Amino acid sequence: MHLEAAMDTTRPVEDRPPWVPPRWFVRSAWAFQRGAYRLTGGRYPLKRPGRGKAGLLRVRTVGRRSGQERAVIVAYVEDGPRYVTLAMNGWGDPPPAWWLNLRAAPEAEIDTVDGPRSVRAHDAAGEERERLWTLVGRHRGWGEIDRFAAHRARETPVVVLETR
Repeated sequence: MHLEAAMDTTRPVEDRPPWVPPRWFVRSAWAFQRGAYRLTGGRYPLKRPGRGKAGLLRVRTVGRRSGQERAVIVAYVEDGPRYVTLAMNGWGDPPPAWWLNLRAAPEAEIDTVDGPRSVRAHDAAGEERERLWTLVGRHRGWGEIDRFAAHRARETPVVVLETR
């Protein structure tokens, strides 16, 4: 995303692509999160959702090609006993590797502030997807998800992690 496109004042705000941080910044933030997780023994940056904010959890998958464990920290909201997140790559267009891994092998582990849990992932569809998309959008941490999603070439999957 170019800054010039986001700063275009000739189009209404709704039509302008939202500003997205440069890829190097997003990747640096992810590296910081992973380092902080290791340095604090898993205490930071994991957090529960609350007061209108999304939480953070760590998803551990098995690489679909390598067969090795992969881990990523993602924002989530709760839907009863289920954990709900969006499969996005820093709002970039390609799907994130962790989501491709979960599609290949939906059984995974998550780490939360309450400890590890075994989960099974699925992609919400239809009315369930619409309801969960609205639920996610009400939480700070995702910004204006409809505006961001409108500028992606594909639909953003809503991922449901159900404890086993």
